[in-house]
Amino acid sequence: MNRIIRVCLAVLVFSLFGMCQAAPAPVDTGDPHTDRSLIRLDPPEQVAKRMEWFSDARFGMFIHWGLYAQNGCHWRGQDGKSEHMMRHLQIPLREYEKIADEFDPEKFKADEWVRIAKDAGMKYMIITAKHHDGFAMFNSKSSSYNVVVRTPFARDPIQELADAARKQGLRFGVYYSLGRDWEDPDVPTRDGYRSNTWDYPDESKKDFAKYFERKVKPQIKELLTQYGPISVLWFDTPEKISRAQSEELIRLVHTLQPDCIVNQRVGNRLGDYRVAEQSIPEGGYPDPWETCMTLNKHWGYYEGDENWKPTETLVRNLIDIASKNGNFLLNVGPTGDGVIPAGSVERLKEVGLWMKVNGEAIYGTTGCPLKGLAWGRCTKKTTPGGATLYLHVFDWPKNGKLLIPALKNSVESATLLAGGVKLKTSAKDGALTIALPATPPDKISSTIVLKVKGAPVI
Repeated sequence: MNRIIRVCLAVLVFSLFGMCQAAPAPVDTGDPHTDRSLIRLDPPEQVAKRMEWFSDARFGMFIHWGLYAQNGCHWRGQDGKSEHMMRHLQIPLREYEKIADEFDPEKFKADEWVRIAKDAGMKYMIITAKHHDGFAMFNSKSSSYNVVVRTPFARDPIQELADAARKQGLRFGVYYSLGRDWEDPDVPTRDGYRSNTWDYPDESKKDFAKYFERKVKPQIKELLTQYGPISVLWFDTPEKISRAQSEELIRLVHTLQPDCIVNQRVGNRLGDYRVAEQSIPEGGYPDPWETCMTLNKHWGYYEGDENWKPTETLVRNLIDIASKNGNFLLNVGPTGDGVIPAGSVERLKEVGLWMKVNGEAIYGTTGCPLKGLAWGRCTKKTTPGGATLYLHVFDWPKNGKLLIPALKNSVESATLLAGGVKLKTSAKDGALTIALPATPPDKISSTIVLKVKGAPVI
């Protein structure tokens, strides 16, 4: 009997071991919706120093611009649906590259693009240096498939924008599509999903390592050596990259530019910060993070898309994200002529007007321990001996009384950020009440500056 028990136990252990061995390792697709923290190759203090400016900035401009913008994501009368139009319409490379023969954005003015971002209150900008179509929007010495060599425009917009951003005091970064490149014959994806299978149908012959060595590494070196300080390398689509390749890229970036930060879409849970796309995570993330979001329904310029988000939504999204320790990377899609659409400019200008008054409550703030506020959000700055809480009031109370539940700290002062009007406060039954004027200073969101003694106690 003992022998039978021992055999059964051995079989059970062997089976369990086999199950564990057979279980596939989690595949990182760049999706931040996971409780697992990011893996850093550098010491925490080094990462924190590198990320300092990013956490203070809170607001940046994303720019999707490429050949797909030439006819507003349409090709020969067909609707390409988005900046992915080459894949959607399965346009042969030899035909798609002909768009470059027409691409001549004579209205492009780098100083104007940067000014629009700066006037909106943005502190950094990131542009697509190479998107999924594989076309480099910079002067790439390693690939002639680029804007300088192949277009009548024959200028380097990355150089011009980097110079303009530096001149106007904005940080500058570049986007690079890592795991999708429809120009290159060696880029596979999962079962042919979102890879170029119409020009290169045999997925079994595709070797990501060849593409990585031939195109990715040389172009990353170019981006980090030709344009001065690059603050962000914003990778995308890490479907097929190995852990060793992700680590190699990070080391390459930090060897050439130690202060450049890298997002988690470099793959394999590596990177300095996480990215959420088109959504705001309910509780934020324990790592530094950023939400990237479109102003309308598309990333790249799509002719006829006038579905602009209201200014109120944009401002409240920014506040919501900052209250959760995140950054807001808001996208524009310039036209083939090189113009940021009027709908984008108009809304960014309106956001900028709000930021001129209320920016203090966004820049350099952190999340606030006050959660679940029915009337709005809260951001915070630590001060000597206390804290400043910025109360962002979306819904102005009709009875003139703003209730802050469960805040136990003694109040030093409460004022309206717009105009500096002092407000009366009263504490009762563990809750704080602030007496407000009948009319809010701003219909979108009004800010109350509440200074308290000590660290906030909830």
